Amino acid sequence: MNPIAFSIWGYDIRWYSIFILAAVIASAIAIERETDRFGIRPDFVFNMLFWAFICGVIGARLYYVLFNFQLFASDPMTILEIWNGGLAIHGGLIAGLLFIIGYTKKYNVRTIRILDMVSVPLLLGQAIGRWGNFFNQEAHGAATTVQILKSFGLPKFIIDGMTIDGVVYTPTFLIESILCLIAFILICFIRRGKYTKVGVPFACYLISYGLIRFFIEISRTDALMIGGFKVAQIVSVIMVIVGIGILMYDSRKGKFEDLYNDRSNIDEIKY
Repeated sequence: MNPIAFSIWGYDIRWYSIFILAAVIASAIAIERETDRFGIRPDFVFNMLFWAFICGVIGARLYYVLFNFQLFASDPMTILEIWNGGLAIHGGLIAGLLFIIGYTKKYNVRTIRILDMVSVPLLLGQAIGRWGNFFNQEAHGAATTVQILKSFGLPKFIIDGMTIDGVVYTPTFLIESILCLIAFILICFIRRGKYTKVGVPFACYLISYGLIRFFIEISRTDALMIGGFKVAQIVSVIMVIVGIGILMYDSRKGKFEDLYNDRSNIDEIKY
């Protein structure tokens, strides 16, 4: 498996970078379409997404480095080489969330309203971005056999890509990618529901990705660890609990109260 897609003027362009960029673009387009539906100013959205992305990349890298510092201790400059992989999605989510909270507070916009619009497209981006892990031959599961992978009808290029140093691994990247795409489609339908409350789309994102990642981590062999526990599973449990808490809170509202698709139910953004 060649992680390099092509070279330009002596610089290698990696598949990992291409898929991360594609994930960002796809998510941004989906977010822009949803915010435009509610008449939110494009410059407000662009500025938010630009800095949230920067914070997200930094957070994703620092999160990964924090739990794998021994890999960078001898040469700290390699911390900057994000094109080689090593971005932890939970770190990016935390950093991006903190920025959006600060950003919405600055302009007196209801945070949960914006999170509803931003979080769901992240599942689409995550589904695309996982393919970058495939070309880097990382984020895979436990050892398996060619026969088992063939029994699931997987194409030859995936089976070949999952064969690393003579060992065949479970393509957990593919499982997570497919599940994220399914969750994205389902929550998009939920979000368009007539009686969907503000906060429900964000809660569904937290619960769906929390569950997906929790069970994916069971098979992952390169999971970040702390005290004998997989960090991603701990964070995933927290995500699910918070998501359920939001749904319970929303369930106490009246049937026609605080509806997500009520276009008048959004703060005026003075940007």
